[in-house]
Amino acid sequence: MSLPYASREQRRDLLLRLQSEEELLGNGKTRKEESIGTIRRLEAGKPGDAKEQIENRPPKEELAKAISGGDYVACYLLPMGGSSPAILHGRLNGWHGKHSKPRVSTSDSEAVAVQEGISATDPFTSGDLSAEKFDWYSHWYPLAPVFDLDKRAPRSLTVLGLDVVVWWDRAKEQWRVFEDRCPHRLAPLSEGRIDPLGRLQCVYHGWCFDGSGSCKLIPQSPLDGPPVHTSNKASATSYACYVQNNILWFWPRVEAWDKDTLTKSKPPCVPELDDPSYTCTMGTRDFPFGSATNNGSVSTSKDQQNQRRMLLVFYCIPVSPRRSRLIWVFPRNFSVWMDQIVPRWMFHIGQNLVLDSDLYLLHVEERKIAEVGPSNWQKACFMPTKSDAMVIAFRRWLKRYSNNEVDWANKLVGYLPSTPPREQLMDRYWTHVVNCSSCSSALKGLRVLEVALPIVSVALIAFVAAAKKTTLSAAASTAVVSIAVLCFAASSWLSHFIYKTFYFHDYNHAFK
Repeated sequence: MSLPYASREQRRDLLLRLQSEEELLGNGKTRKEESIGTIRRLEAGKPGDAKEQIENRPPKEELAKAISGGDYVACYLLPMGGSSPAILHGRLNGWHGKHSKPRVSTSDSEAVAVQEGISATDPFTSGDLSAEKFDWYSHWYPLAPVFDLDKRAPRSLTVLGLDVVVWWDRAKEQWRVFEDRCPHRLAPLSEGRIDPLGRLQCVYHGWCFDGSGSCKLIPQSPLDGPPVHTSNKASATSYACYVQNNILWFWPRVEAWDKDTLTKSKPPCVPELDDPSYTCTMGTRDFPFGSATNNGSVSTSKDQQNQRRMLLVFYCIPVSPRRSRLIWVFPRNFSVWMDQIVPRWMFHIGQNLVLDSDLYLLHVEERKIAEVGPSNWQKACFMPTKSDAMVIAFRRWLKRYSNNEVDWANKLVGYLPSTPPREQLMDRYWTHVVNCSSCSSALKGLRVLEVALPIVSVALIAFVAAAKKTTLSAAASTAVVSIAVLCFAASSWLSHFIYKTFYFHDYNHAFK
């Protein structure tokens, strides 16, 4: 995996690592040899070779391009390995005004390649149709930041249409990921509890499972009867999981992993996220549209003075048909002290506002693309600029290696219901706050303050009324009444603040 601010040599090493040295091309060259030639053509920057670059580009190189020059600080981490797109890079241009949102820009060579790519001859459709299909289940997927997981209770999550339950194994002091269903009657284990012995217990009939998934207790089984709990059919399905960069990852293919899985393959790592000289603002949010609809725009400001660096890392996760999840991390090596003073939920306020800006547009856009058909997007959409390069590359990769769709575990048909109201579509509580330990704690505290302020206001007014017959001066009475009015006004303002911050904040582009 390449790092932000990678040199030309580092980007070259990335592409060489992405190539399989054993697999041969039809012309007898190895993919490693072919990639070296492609990199040299890209670095030469010859527009006339753009079409050749696309046609001869090895499968893994379709998205992970070597781009000469520039600093790259945007990383889109997708399932890695096989024919997967590893990382998308973008050069950040900085802020463009108070409310405008900077876009990822690409190099001139990319723009030429894109313009050539949308011609009548599409190398992704006219090439080898028997290309290796992408195996969605032989890769690591991020589930959630570990500091948003509760060790006291199981948590339900969905990835690739797989319903899983995350829970803390006290006996082994590590996180576990199981299929979210009890082998007894398929009740969700996420609705269960951690028993006094640290086992995961299904609350439906009390079956208990240890960290490996083995059933340790069936309360209904007679003590003098056969040990039915030792049957393999009584075991819960367990997935391999691993904590990397303070994020819990899991491997969704059960039959393909063993104890050596973690030594053979580990999730992609961003070293800056573990660097103590960096501070990392991390958050997560679910979206009511698929991961293929994301427009890929990001924004940041970059200061080269004194080696000040800020990175943007986005983990885009396919959840289920028409739903996706984003985990974002913004590591930086300056103003580290701010995270010791400013709570995490305050950073999430600004990030949620940015995410809301495109949420409704992408939700509707997905439905319009579904109307014309996923395979006809290129005819319906006119994307001639270099800012569309990554979107075009990803959709072509999805078409060639996955037939324009994710291989969902539940095989659901992607039926699109009517668009719900904006309040439901842009809801923050159920898509973010309920899953964020920082925001949920802040909400509880602000709710207490919201209730306390009117009580204080009424108490002060009652005090002034009772003190009329005493020696309370007019100035003191006025001051107390003023404080009571301010408390009441603050309560009203706080109620509005809580609603727009943690529940719903409309985003109208016409007034931004």
